Amino acid sequence: MIRLDSYPVREVLDILLEDKSTGKNIIWATEAYHALGNSFFAASQIDVRLLNETGGLKIQPRTCKALEQQTERTRKSAEVFTPAWVCNEMNNRCDEAWFGYRDVFNCQKGKTWIPVEGPIKFPENKKWQDYVDACRLEITCGEAPYLVSRYDASTGEPILVTQRIGLLDRKLRIVSENTVNMQQWVKWALRGLQSVYGYEYYGDSLLIARVNLLMSFVEYAEERWQRKPDIRTLQKAADIISWNIWQMDGLTGTVPIGTVSSSIFDWREGRAKLFLDVAKI
Repeated sequence: MIRLDSYPVREVLDILLEDKSTGKNIIWATEAYHALGNSFFAASQIDVRLLNETGGLKIQPRTCKALEQQTERTRKSAEVFTPAWVCNEMNNRCDEAWFGYRDVFNCQKGKTWIPVEGPIKFPENKKWQDYVDACRLEITCGEAPYLVSRYDASTGEPILVTQRIGLLDRKLRIVSENTVNMQQWVKWALRGLQSVYGYEYYGDSLLIARVNLLMSFVEYAEERWQRKPDIRTLQKAADIISWNIWQMDGLTGTVPIGTVSSSIFDWREGRAKLFLDVAKI
């Protein structure tokens, strides 16, 4: 599910590794890879050269990590990944509040769900563009299972595009249903990317989250138009993702393992205030 050396990730991996807060790259923020050398300590930056030299390393979803590593990260930082059916139920409740009716995108049956057929219906006072632009945030996002659901984060089972339940998945479905050509689709799909946010502590999980958003963007384009986005579009998407899915210690509001300048912290506070204002709405 995560291939750093293949399209489209290889085309924009350098952008996906950027940390917009520090002007450098995201860091590992875990000692899980320190046996590979000094460049893999927790405070070390992740860069393309290192990943290429190690064959993409073994940056894989939590379900593919050794059980000992999973247990250690759960003990240290309470890292647990939510099953897709729970993510779906919670996202359904969010959409019920926004749309004003139940079962907007799917009907959940226990731990499974049945997607609604046909175009999504909007209330009279709201347009599909409003939904695409509505801000959504996943805190301590891990691999971002609430935003995109390429696979069940608790089992690793792949999920078909037509069955996906993430918050960005829903926006991309709306875009696909309401646009008439690839150019219009790209415009609104990028708007959808601009409206979703998340932060994560561990660098490997953060990179996976960013990859998952990029891959979802491409997979929905291919599903709708049977075409791959061009390199310029991929670069735009990756830049948005690296801004919106950022590395942060949620307890301190700063980058992991260190401090940031006051100007950056003020910027963080400004973004946090935006989320609070959105939550009130």
